[in-house]
Formats: sequence, C-alpha cells, structure tokens
Amino acid sequence: MLALEEKAIMTAKFTGGCLCGFVRYECSEHPQSANYCHCPDCRHTTGSAFNIGVRVAAEALHLVSGQVKSFTKVADSGNKITREFCPECGSPLFTRSPAHPENIYIKAGSLDDPTLVKPAYQIWTDMAVPWGRIDPALQSYPKGKPKPP
Repeated sequence: MLALEEKAIMTAKFTGGCLCGFVRYECSEHPQSANYCHCPDCRHTTGSAFNIGVRVAAEALHLVSGQVKSFTKVADSGNKITREFCPECGSPLFTRSPAHPENIYIKAGSLDDPTLVKPAYQIWTDMAVPWGRIDPALQSYPKGKPKPP
C-alpha cells in the first residue's frame, strides 16, 4: 500500500486520482510501457472489456492525498496480484505484483491527462470478449507477455 508522502515531491511528470477526489497521486517520471489486458480479473476490476495499465517505477509514484485500500489474489498467470483502489468511491487506481515490486501499473482511466498513454501491446487476447476489439495490427499475446530468455 502506498504511504502518504510527507516531504516535498519532485516536479510531477503526470498526475491523477480517483472519481471522488479522495485519492490524488503524482508521478515523477514519464509513463513507461502501457498495455491492454483482456483477462477476466481485469474485466471484473474495470467493469469493461479490458484494462489499460501504465507501468511506472514504484519509487516514482507518490500519493499526495488520501490512502488506498487493496485486494490480493492469484491471477491466471499464477502470480499474486494486488489491486489498489479508493476506499471511498471504489475507483481502481493501481496494480502491483509481489514478483515485480519495482513496478506499479497505474489504471490509465485515473490519469488527469489520459492522452499521455499509447498502449504498445495487448495480452490475454485468447480471453478477449468479441465486443471489445483493439486494433488488430497491435502486437498481441494470447496469454501473458512472454518473459525474455
């Protein structure tokens, strides 16, 4: 769970927050890669056909107000995934994996400026719903993205 940053935060590269405004965050680096995920857990979490996650270094993300609540479960990949959300309005905000504590995936819909994001690929496409199609030219993986050798 993110702790409220008590000292001055470096100039933010981007900001975001939840629907009700209780949780606000700043990120001190530009977004890294972003992807679409079609797995059932992401669909349930977002209430949509897919999730768009934006990877950032965990150390670059700082809460400036509020706090998050979290829920952890084992994903289809076999890894534990922790999803963090606003305890007041329920807006999904972040996803973490204990297997990769150096990264956080920010929900693109929580960004103040979602035009900063351009997903580079999509994963778990074998689980995609037929009514939620993405550009077929985008790099796609039927399961999770393969790990480099």
